[in-house]
Amino acid sequence: MTNIEGSVVLVTGGSRGIGRALVEALYERGAKKVYATARDPKTVTHPDAVPLALEVSDPASVAAAAEQAQDVTIVINNAGASVNANLLDSPIEDIRREFETNFYGPLLVTRAFVPIIERNGGGHILNFHSVLSWIGLAGSYSASKAAFWSQTNSLRLDLKPRGIEVTGLHVGYVDTDMAAHVDAPKSTPESVAAQALDGIEVGAFEVLADDLTRQVKAGLSAEGGALYPQLAA
Repeated sequence: MTNIEGSVVLVTGGSRGIGRALVEALYERGAKKVYATARDPKTVTHPDAVPLALEVSDPASVAAAAEQAQDVTIVINNAGASVNANLLDSPIEDIRREFETNFYGPLLVTRAFVPIIERNGGGHILNFHSVLSWIGLAGSYSASKAAFWSQTNSLRLDLKPRGIEVTGLHVGYVDTDMAAHVDAPKSTPESVAAQALDGIEVGAFEVLADDLTRQVKAGLSAEGGALYPQLAA
């Protein structure tokens, strides 16, 4: 379990959507300091947040951010991309770009901040996944999030002996810019942020943030046709 109160937190993608809700919720729960990262730190609007420039897929940018944030005890890997490239027809560069942001990006951040968290007495890493980690309906996005889920599971084993807990959060549609085109029930960013921080505080391995995600996770033990009706014919 990790206390939010008194903690120093880095939130990637902290200027909008779920990231902005996380920054607000962290301060409401008594975080001492929150670094809110963005490609353009001027887009960070929370008055108490510490804006920090970060491009998660750029090793030099990640190293520079880590150099500036040596007091971090919790990292929330929230930043992500949604390219949704078709695995057969789209340019391979588009697929690589999605993996650079959704898989390699958070790995670079984690590798940079693990020694910092360890020096500061231990802490927590929370990774944002998706219901699409478990169902291949979005091409390269689903593939990148599935790989990220596996990364999280491996890191949980690697980091426990070093005093760092790891939580993975899975969620369906959220009322943000990324899902603006979707006509379906959506969670609020505030609800997802609250569940994410609850997961950190209780040391949860996984947080399933909505009914859709819970249903899909349960369906993983069924035959393939349960999640992919088009294959059941």
